[in-house]
Amino acid sequence: MKRHSAAGQGLTYLVLSFVGLTTLVPFVWMLSTSLKPEGAIFKANLELIPRETTYEATFEGKRVQVRPLGSPEHPNRAKLVEDGRATRVVDVADIHTATHLTVRFENYPEAWHAYPFVSFWRAYANTLVVAGLVTLGQVATSALAAFAFARLRFPGRDVLFFGYLATMMVPGAVTMIPTFALLKSMPLLLDGIFHTTYFSREFVLGGRVLGIDSYFALIAPRCFSAYGVFMLRQFFLGIPKELEEAATIDGCGSLGVLWNVVLPLAKPALATLAIFTFMWAWGDFLWPLIVTNSDEIKTLPLLLQSFQGQHATQWNYLMAASTTALVPMLLVFLFGQRYFIEGIKLGAVKG
Repeated sequence: MKRHSAAGQGLTYLVLSFVGLTTLVPFVWMLSTSLKPEGAIFKANLELIPRETTYEATFEGKRVQVRPLGSPEHPNRAKLVEDGRATRVVDVADIHTATHLTVRFENYPEAWHAYPFVSFWRAYANTLVVAGLVTLGQVATSALAAFAFARLRFPGRDVLFFGYLATMMVPGAVTMIPTFALLKSMPLLLDGIFHTTYFSREFVLGGRVLGIDSYFALIAPRCFSAYGVFMLRQFFLGIPKELEEAATIDGCGSLGVLWNVVLPLAKPALATLAIFTFMWAWGDFLWPLIVTNSDEIKTLPLLLQSFQGQHATQWNYLMAASTTALVPMLLVFLFGQRYFIEGIKLGAVKG
């Protein structure tokens, strides 16, 4: 019996290791491509170690770098490489092939400065600010709403909760156009109400104060989550009411109970929601593409898309920029991993 159990456990570890390796392969390929020269990215054989193949030949008594044409009729004809670029076609002799290790760390600074009209670090900072505020907003609003639905008693509470939960079934593409129309008309409406032009002005840091092409459009519509409310409500229902009653006897109101009792006990659920929200907001591409026009407020996914042109893609620069963009998500996950695993353990114990 123990032998079968050990064999089953070993098979489980083997399957999990295989799944883990297949998950890591795209990241390893991304890191490898970010360190390769452009000519060594696509080869017949996939090479994770950056290697570059060069061709040398004798031309006018000198050893020069060339690119063979590969023509059967003219086997000794090649393009002469000057300053890293293939130029004129010449006749050469004794073409030799050399393969050597080439690690181009220069791809990273070159990728960061590839598009001077859109600052990489400005886009990086924009994404950090937007993702951070969206995460903070979703965690705050979800915690408040979840506590109200879990503990407070008021008429129509359950009907309102299930109605709010039903919005999860509505695709985001359906609400995107109405949200865009509301944001577009908001500055003119507020200017008319308050008899000012403040809400239509250009913001000091770029974009507008409100409406389309503003930080408000990037952040405010995404600060609410029906999924977050549902997840936190289910977690709050598992917290013993006796703890809240003791806090109420000590003089705490509803917000005091939430802040002093419920939220400290709900750190695993809050960390899980924060991780998921940050990862989603960090990689969001469609909504920033729709609501931004100014280069000053563009986010990182929009900048990464700039490396993909109509006729060619700078894969080494794209992978270098993508590797840099991956760092904050790894840090957020590592920071919240302890709470995330703790939440899984608590769920297992309750089950």
